[in-house]
Amino acid sequence: MNRKKQMAAVAVCVVAALFLFFLFQPSESKKYQDADLSTMWREEKRGVFISYLELQSNLLNQQEKGKEIIIDMLARIQNANFNMILLQVRSFSDAIYPSEYFPSSRSVVSKEGDPLPFDYLQFFIEEAHRRNIEVHAWVNPYRIRSSEDASTISIKNPCYKWFDSNRVKVIPGKGIYYNPADEEVRALIVKGIAEILENYDVDGIHFDDYFYPDPSIDDQNYEDYKNQGGTLDRDAYRLEQVNLLVRDVYELAHRYQKVFGISPEGNISNNYESNYIDTKLWMSQDGYIDYIMPQIYFGFENERRPFLTTLAEWNALITAEHVTLMPALAFYKTGQEDTYAFSGKEEWIKHQDIIMKQIIASRSVGKYRGFSLFRYDYFFGNQYETEATLKEKENVLNLLLTNRQK
Repeated sequence: MNRKKQMAAVAVCVVAALFLFFLFQPSESKKYQDADLSTMWREEKRGVFISYLELQSNLLNQQEKGKEIIIDMLARIQNANFNMILLQVRSFSDAIYPSEYFPSSRSVVSKEGDPLPFDYLQFFIEEAHRRNIEVHAWVNPYRIRSSEDASTISIKNPCYKWFDSNRVKVIPGKGIYYNPADEEVRALIVKGIAEILENYDVDGIHFDDYFYPDPSIDDQNYEDYKNQGGTLDRDAYRLEQVNLLVRDVYELAHRYQKVFGISPEGNISNNYESNYIDTKLWMSQDGYIDYIMPQIYFGFENERRPFLTTLAEWNALITAEHVTLMPALAFYKTGQEDTYAFSGKEEWIKHQDIIMKQIIASRSVGKYRGFSLFRYDYFFGNQYETEATLKEKENVLNLLLTNRQK
C-alpha cells in the first residue's frame, strides 16, 4: 500500500473512532446519573418546607388557579435566593399525585380519594426545575391521621383493610398510625417511595420526625420476635425496626441516584427515648442517610438547648464520610414567646435577627451543607406577617441576596 493510501486509511480510522466515541458518550442526564452524589453538595442548599397546611390553605380543589398559585410560590422562593423545597407529598397515608397505592390527599381535594384536579407533584417539579430549585419529596411514613377520627379515611386507603389487625392502631390523644414493626407496613412504605422515584424527577426523598408513635404498638411483634429467639431488648428492637426502613429507602433512593435525608427532633435524647430513631448510627455509618436536617428550633438564649451548643453536638456526631448537616430553623417562632426556653423565652420577641445569625453560625461548622426554614407560610405568607416577622425576613433576605454562599 502506497503512502497516500496509508494516510487515507489512517484518516478513515480516526474519523470512525471519533464518531464511535461521540456516539456512545453518555447523555448529560446519564452523566449525572453516574456522578457521585456528593456533587449535589457543591452549592449551599437553602430550603423551605412546604407542608400539607400550605397546600390545603392555597390549593384545595384548585385547577388553573392552583397552577398560578404554585408558580407564584416558586417565584417568591426563587427571588429570595432559595434553591430547594421540601414538598409534603404524603402527609396522611395519601398522595398529591396519582398513586397506585395511596388515595388523593385531603390537602388538595375535599374528600380523600376524589379525583385530583391535576398532578400537583409533577407541576411543582416542572416549575421548580425551570427555576433551578430542587424538589425533595417529603413523606410521612407512618402517620395516617393526627386525630382519632377515622371517618374521613376512604376505602381506597391501604390502611382501611388493616383496621382490625396489628398493622394499624388508633392511639388516644395522638392519632392513627401504621405499626413500624410490621413487615407488610414497611413493604407498603417502600413501594410508595419506589413509585415516586420511578415516575417523578424528584431530587430526593425526605422523612420528618414522626417515627415510633406509641410505646405499645409493637407489643405482639416483639413477643413474636422473642419467642423466635430474638435477643435484642425492647428499645434496641424498636431502633432496628426503624433502621430497616431507613436502610431500604436509602438503598432505593441511591438506585435512582437521588439523595435521602431525615429531619429528626433537635433534642438528640428525645429521638432515642420517644421516637426510637438511631440518629447517631445514621450519622456515623454510610448506608442510612445522605443528610441530617435536625430541627434545631432553639434560640441562642434557650436555657436548656442553646442553639450553638446543639448545632455543635449534631455536627460532632457526623463521622460518616458522606453524611452532611442541614439544620432546620424555626422561622415560625419569630415574634413569639418561646415558653420552653425558660429564661430565654423572650428572645424571639426581643430580637429580629436570630435566623440570620443562625445561618451564619451554621456555615461555620465542618459538616454544614445548607439549611431549611420551617415553613413557607411563615416566611412568605401574609397571614403571619407582623412587624417582627417582616424585620426578621428582611435580615434573612439581606444575607441571602448579598452573600450568595456557595
